[in-house]
Amino acid sequence: MTTLLALDTATEACSVALLHDGKVLSHYDVIPRMHAQRLLPMIKQLLADADVPLSALDAIAFGRGPGAFTGVRIAIGVVQGLAFALERPVLPVSNLAVLAQRSLREHGAQQVAAAIDARMDEVYWGCYRAEQGEMRLAGIEAVLPPERASLPDNASGDWFAAGTGWGTFAARIGVAINGQDAAMLPHAEDLLSLARFAWARGEALDADLAQPVYLRDQVATPKAPV
Repeated sequence: MTTLLALDTATEACSVALLHDGKVLSHYDVIPRMHAQRLLPMIKQLLADADVPLSALDAIAFGRGPGAFTGVRIAIGVVQGLAFALERPVLPVSNLAVLAQRSLREHGAQQVAAAIDARMDEVYWGCYRAEQGEMRLAGIEAVLPPERASLPDNASGDWFAAGTGWGTFAARIGVAINGQDAAMLPHAEDLLSLARFAWARGEALDADLAQPVYLRDQVATPKAPV
């Protein structure tokens, strides 16, 4: 029986989830700027609640971005530390895909336009469709001005809007939607769902291959010349 740990700190939310003996247990909290202090204690508590030792893990999944630079780095640092120590592989999962998966779980959405506020007057953007219970990317993920966000070329039917990008820029995103959750943040429970599909396809990676995906070449605004 597969045992997977999933964790995410890419946005204001900090969450962890565990699959063991076919059951899922998760902890979720919105704690901006507290991820570094809370993540390891949350993992420890989750494993204790499930009575599962770290050594039982088959792999560790994590939100690889896009999201806050510091938050993504925290997740990767913890994941690599655990994975190297345990000699276990990792499963990187898109945070935009996690939003889409949560939309499927909570709202039954089959097509999702996911947007995370990327600051600097931009959004992280990705469109997803449900295929046999898994939200799959339709097109590409990108960081762009809200006005440039669009659905896939072959889009039809109803689309659900998810994520903080909609909360900030809904008036500037020229995309027709049917329902929205503009406050939605990624949840490790949905990250775990996507990781299970990736694990079944044999997509686990060595820990040293765990890399962040920021979608932006410059993760900080350059200082102005003196």
